Amino acid sequence: MAALPLTPLSAPEPIPALSEPERIIDTFIAPSKTFADLRRSASWWAPWLLLAIIGIGFIYVVDQRIGFRKVTENQIQTSPRASQRIGDMPPAQRNAAIETQAKWTRNIAYGFSIFLLLWNAIIAAVLFATFKFGAGANVSYSRSYAIIMYASLPGILKSILAIVSILAGAAPDSFTLQNPVATNLGYFLNPENSHFLYSVGTALDIFIIWTLILTAIGFSVVGKVKRSTSMALVFGWYVLFTLVSAGLGAAFS
Repeated sequence: MAALPLTPLSAPEPIPALSEPERIIDTFIAPSKTFADLRRSASWWAPWLLLAIIGIGFIYVVDQRIGFRKVTENQIQTSPRASQRIGDMPPAQRNAAIETQAKWTRNIAYGFSIFLLLWNAIIAAVLFATFKFGAGANVSYSRSYAIIMYASLPGILKSILAIVSILAGAAPDSFTLQNPVATNLGYFLNPENSHFLYSVGTALDIFIIWTLILTAIGFSVVGKVKRSTSMALVFGWYVLFTLVSAGLGAAFS
């Protein structure tokens, strides 16, 4: 009996590379596509540039509509120790102290994009080590950094909401730079009552949770780790960070 001719297996079609705009859009509507493309290229400049532009726009609106003097005064009021220290000063010294702090706050706020580079570098290092050595993920530091940058993109939506809120007439007396819009439980709490609960409530932010989910998806796709494992590691680190920072904030507020 004659052997049947073997049909040659066709090679799988290569997945087309994504452009930077496609990567950014897919982060919101099809994140797995974006993170899969990071295996091809770990470029991260596009999301960082977008975050920087929107972030500076937000700070500019705060500067023009609220003013960093008012931002500083509101921040001081959230800390009993700071309020007492400033309140005990003579009027001239108090005014000078607030003006100095306002200038520092303004300069730091406008340098947000540089801070973002450094902060995301630290987060990427922690998660790279966690996934590489703790979960055996096939991931490099450069791809970890790119994952963090793309996962941060929901932050632009929060900044846009804050800009709209300020332009619509948000009350300057209740405005805080760290919590400018009602996207978390902390927005509805008074930090003077319990700084710890305020910090924890602020951490339960819709856009932060979205970012954490995207981060977990990114490491799962790029590092080929189970989605459940990736979620547990990312959220585990965030819970630990939240509790420690809330505790320290309550101790020194």
